[in-house]
Amino acid sequence: MADIKNISRHLKATAPLAVAILFVGLADISHSQNSLPLAQPKAANLARMRAEALNGGLDNYRADQCMYSTGAKACLVSISSEGFRFEFRGGSPGWQQLNPAEPTLETEVFVSSDGDRILSVPYNGPVRKAIDNY
Repeated sequence: MADIKNISRHLKATAPLAVAILFVGLADISHSQNSLPLAQPKAANLARMRAEALNGGLDNYRADQCMYSTGAKACLVSISSEGFRFEFRGGSPGWQQLNPAEPTLETEVFVSSDGDRILSVPYNGPVRKAIDNY
């Protein structure tokens, strides 16, 4: 009977540790399934900052909100061995709070696969086509 009490006491003492290990393991599995290439968030930040610089800085321009999310998945058009291609809209500060939102600019940026260099900016100018989701 004393052995059963010792085992019960041991299980009660280690239960929180077992639960913590379970949660860490599940979080790691979830993270690996949803992970981005390591360079993608860096590439997205570099692309957004290039658009900001080209369009007068933050006093005059804000990129689409998708460019502020980790890795800018919604603005990422393609990933290849050459790099990341982002296309996004922007406008003066506050443009996305308008109803309907009215972007005035569109930018396309290619960033190297390591996320360290802008390879090209094929387009930065007025919105080229109608937008359904704004």
